[in-house]
Amino acid sequence: MIEPTLVYDDDCGFCTWWADYVDRHGELRLVGFSDLSAEPELRERLPTHYEQCSHLVTDDAVYSCGASIEEALRRTTTNSTVRDVIEFGRHFEEYEHVREWAYRQVADNRETWGQLVSKTPPARRESDDSGSR
Repeated sequence: MIEPTLVYDDDCGFCTWWADYVDRHGELRLVGFSDLSAEPELRERLPTHYEQCSHLVTDDAVYSCGASIEEALRRTTTNSTVRDVIEFGRHFEEYEHVREWAYRQVADNRETWGQLVSKTPPARRESDDSGSR
């Protein structure tokens, strides 16, 4: 049995900020891309080009890109309104397309988003640096 795990780019300040948010408000295990060599079973479940987006891995599914963020948000404990919006959106044919388009817009502009919210990525941290902005 695998603990639900968010796999993310731990060399990206914006991605690290987002993963920290999920960690504080949910019950997901976090694993950065740089730590996957120590997790061969997890790595085997990811798509070939896993570095192109985040992934949420559960016992029975692998959610990638926009679906991973959606599932992570559904699993956070802070905002039932977000879960309600997700459930509402799923009733529309174009929802998945819009979700993935929005994910790609953010992912392709991480540097810009990182100027607004960022946290020093684990791959760049000194041993005692928390690095939040």
